[in-house]
Amino acid sequence: MVDTLYARVKALAQSRHAEAALAAVAFAESSFFPVPPDILLAPMALAYPSRAWRFALIATVASVAGGMLGYAIGALLYDTLGAWLVQLYGYGAKMDALKATYAQWGWLVILVKGVTPIPYKLVTITSGLLAYNFPLFVALSAVTRGARFFLVAGALNWFGEPVRNAMERNFVAVLAAFVAVTAAGFFIAMKVF
Repeated sequence: MVDTLYARVKALAQSRHAEAALAAVAFAESSFFPVPPDILLAPMALAYPSRAWRFALIATVASVAGGMLGYAIGALLYDTLGAWLVQLYGYGAKMDALKATYAQWGWLVILVKGVTPIPYKLVTITSGLLAYNFPLFVALSAVTRGARFFLVAGALNWFGEPVRNAMERNFVAVLAAFVAVTAAGFFIAMKVF
């Protein structure tokens, strides 16, 4: 099953629909979807190292656009969709603490959480809910999401061949590490806020 999953992700990463799929996942992840775009960015950058920077730019632009949707969910739909999403990810009881942190350190929260595996959708929804300065939110999102995706693309471009070989030999271990990092991000976010 894992070999089939790897084959499908690799095939999608090498298909003509790869960039659209990357944009869709990056957009959705910033507002409601739990799977980070790195799951596509990594194999795409490994398959086409010369286009890694382009892929990072696509992920960044789509992620910032998705963040704007998350902001709108927080600003306009918090009582319905926003609250449901926050509850779904287990942060309902932590919203008061997050609001207090945002009041003092909103810009830092956006910058730090945009780079980490902590779910960015919580930042975007909370930013809208608290009416954080929208132009500043967009600028900070572009910086932090760009840093994340360009760092991933750069690392894969620089260390591409060893990473590709490791993924092909030990995809289960790589997938497990990816799931562990994502789960750790959720766990850390639950403990911090």
